Amino acid sequence: MKKDEYERILEDLRLRRLPGGVKRAVAALLDKQAERITVLKLKGLSEMTDYLVVCSGHSARQNRALADAVREGLRQDLRLQPLGSEGEAAAEWILVDYVDFVVNIFSAEWRKKYALEKLWMDAKRYEFSPDL
Repeated sequence: MKKDEYERILEDLRLRRLPGGVKRAVAALLDKQAERITVLKLKGLSEMTDYLVVCSGHSARQNRALADAVREGLRQDLRLQPLGSEGEAAAEWILVDYVDFVVNIFSAEWRKKYALEKLWMDAKRYEFSPDL
């Protein structure tokens, strides 16, 4: 992603009315070049969480790095620790649960297979990727 695209997306993120933890998670994902970052607002639609953050990585190694960057950024900046984390071994779908929001990091194949965005079609959607 080009620097001007990155800056434009960060400015868009800053202006959105999203919780600080969600914004910090998205910023960490952008820093590590996650693809197709989408935030789904489930508040009022589901009791499991208020927001889902969904993104894709290029490889298992990148997916693990994305999850590590989210955990580290939220720990350092907001002193938030996840309730739990799953999927690190295979790294096809890594889930990091912060209760009020859940970060889902997929391989492209698994993202297409599980299609969380389609499952939550009624949710308000925020896109944070170039050229969207």
